[in-house]
Amino acid sequence: MNHERIRALALSALLTLAGAAPLAHAQASAPAASSPRATVPRRFDLVDQRIASLHEQLKITPSEALPWNAFARTIRDNAESMERAFQRRAQQLPTMSAEQALDSYADIAQLHARNMRSLSKSFAKLYRALTPEQRQIADQLFRKPPRRR
Repeated sequence: MNHERIRALALSALLTLAGAAPLAHAQASAPAASSPRATVPRRFDLVDQRIASLHEQLKITPSEALPWNAFARTIRDNAESMERAFQRRAQQLPTMSAEQALDSYADIAQLHARNMRSLSKSFAKLYRALTPEQRQIADQLFRKPPRRR
């Protein structure tokens, strides 16, 4: 499996677990030239679209802005950390031994697991702030199987 396919699968999993549907209001400032956002804007546009969609679907209110913004920031931070990891691996892969390649993939899998744990904790705080109606919507959104591209 090539690194582009792995990257797409990991980002898809991150976005799926972050809401199975598009997610939080995008208020990203202009990215620095060295940031992953600057080098892969289309992928980060997708993250922001999913964030905005989830914000709309969950009917987030101004009183829920604090936990919502923390959740959205976690999604963006996770996407950026994964992109940096994939970029680093892609740069080093041509000179890696098989052992190093597998080890680097394991590192990415561990990063993904840490990111998911962080996202889960952030979402738990948001979930506790939601109304019963919003929780029902969230429950349905997060029960959907991931979409295959």
